[in-house]
Amino acid sequence: MRWKASATSSGNHRWIHERALCSPEIEALLQQYERAGQTVTLLADTAQVLALFVVADSIKATSIEAIQSLKQQAVTPVMLTGDNAATAQHIAAEAGITEVRANLLPQAKLDAIRAMAGDGYAVAMVGDGINDAPALAASDIGFAMGLAGTHTAMDAADVVIMNDDLRRVPEIIELSKRTHVVLWQNIMLALGIKLVFLLLALFDHATMWMAVFADMGASLLVVFNGLRLLNNRE
Repeated sequence: MRWKASATSSGNHRWIHERALCSPEIEALLQQYERAGQTVTLLADTAQVLALFVVADSIKATSIEAIQSLKQQAVTPVMLTGDNAATAQHIAAEAGITEVRANLLPQAKLDAIRAMAGDGYAVAMVGDGINDAPALAASDIGFAMGLAGTHTAMDAADVVIMNDDLRRVPEIIELSKRTHVVLWQNIMLALGIKLVFLLLALFDHATMWMAVFADMGASLLVVFNGLRLLNNRE
């Protein structure tokens, strides 16, 4: 008995085109699935496409909320994805994202991050895969998904979101803004108290209790002011 074997491999729409195996029938099927927001992986040998595997991403309600919150904070969301343009546009429309860049390899994602930074933007990158690691490392701040993300992405990121809830991103941005305000308040409060005590001392109006207040009192006021950050409702 004689056996005939052929090598098979799998890839995406672009890969099939590069191998010149995308017939009109296959192309029509791919466009149909992609317009519906579905991602297609193809199994092929050296002569033809053997099978199509179709998966669809579903948008979490929490992710849509996260995008809306980012827009309210004057943050422009941009989707960088390796998926084809039709699928990316479909998913982006559901999520409320208007700026989409599709068919990106890891180097292209990295170039996109660098280009936005070069235009003067502060860039935050959210990713979970190995392909996102270079862009996460190059961004001003990188967010990695802790549950679904890879170890490579988490190592490259600055912040790891352990519950994979994208609403944590706008919450972190809001917390950082509040922290910045409180930090400057504490600096001005501490320096202001010491300046007042210095002026009183120069004109011989300072007392020992004033000195204690300017030292320990200022420290306590700074601590109590910083504790306001624990109040998430503020």
